[in-house]
Amino acid sequence: MKGALVSVLFFMGSFFKIPVQCHSEPFDFRSRQPKAKNPIEEDLEFKDNHYDQTMNTLKITVILSLLTLMSCKDRAKKEEKAPEVKIEKEVTASPKQTYAEISHKQGGKWVDHKYEGGSKFVNVDHLDLPEEHTDHSYYIRYEGPGWENGQVGYRLYLDWRNAIDIFGKKTDTMVLQQVGQDGFDSYHEMSPWGADILKVGKALGIGSIGRYVQGEVRHFENVESTGVDIENTDNSSSVEIDYKGWKTLDKTIDLRSKLTIFPEDRYTLHQITPSAKVKGICTGIVKFEEVPLLKKEGEKWGYIATYGKQTLVSDDDQLGMAVFYKLDDVESVSDSDYDHLVVFKPVDTTVDFYFMAAWEQEPNGLKTEKEFLDDIDAKLDKLDKSDSI
Repeated sequence: MKGALVSVLFFMGSFFKIPVQCHSEPFDFRSRQPKAKNPIEEDLEFKDNHYDQTMNTLKITVILSLLTLMSCKDRAKKEEKAPEVKIEKEVTASPKQTYAEISHKQGGKWVDHKYEGGSKFVNVDHLDLPEEHTDHSYYIRYEGPGWENGQVGYRLYLDWRNAIDIFGKKTDTMVLQQVGQDGFDSYHEMSPWGADILKVGKALGIGSIGRYVQGEVRHFENVESTGVDIENTDNSSSVEIDYKGWKTLDKTIDLRSKLTIFPEDRYTLHQITPSAKVKGICTGIVKFEEVPLLKKEGEKWGYIATYGKQTLVSDDDQLGMAVFYKLDDVESVSDSDYDHLVVFKPVDTTVDFYFMAAWEQEPNGLKTEKEFLDDIDAKLDKLDKSDSI
């Protein structure tokens, strides 16, 4: 456009260049006065001047028209390009839909079983648990790994308790990176994003692993080593835990546990692989008084579930929890002092099951027991048909 404008301006300069003419008036040397023009000369001079003015006007009109045309074409090109830039920006926007992490403190030191000092928490993709670590060591942010999507979050106590807790979320954005940064137990208080809403106590929480032996659930009090790996992809986020030398009574095995969350819905897929066939490996849901157990079996899958007033938020707050299991994988459904249990058959292969929490205050949450039951019944039907949710 700039080059075309310069060319036009140059053209205008040459186009309107008016030659200097010496108009010598006829002069009468005898009278020392200019000669009077005859009528024909006056008429010709008038016509010449009128013609020059008309041509100049025509030239200006033509040039202005050319400038207007070029300006319109330039503006049209810019308008055609503008939407392409906007579309490109929209396509590149891709907010994260799932997230998993483990974060531990650095810069401090161990004093017995407490980690003292340290300037900040650092996220890592792999962590080998220090021998000194136990519950409330103040070494790992919110005490273990966490995973979330736009509806719910979970965390696992990476110590002898090995229980899974629930983060009730009031927002559909990923929040775990900020949880616990401003104070070790701050997530127990309600925040704009939500809070830790489940009272686990001595139970498994929801969907964690124990061993049910002699009428008691054994946790992970005696383990040689524990390693954690974190993976975040476009389609899911997962926490994989490798327990070496887990001893319960007279049995010692290795156990691999993989917990995966997906962008849609509230459930976690839990895959466990024991190194040997051991009787009593179990999962379950924390048991509350006055909250009844709900059970249902389909053709290939079944569930245990609870719904009611079972959160730390308030006396009227409603929460639903469920565990889905394959009927062929299960030896019994039982109760312990603190848990509703699903006890698996002794195997040395991978067992898949699902668990989920549905809090009434989550975005687009399930507000009633009927809505909760309709949801888990639909999931059971889907599992019967496809072996996955």
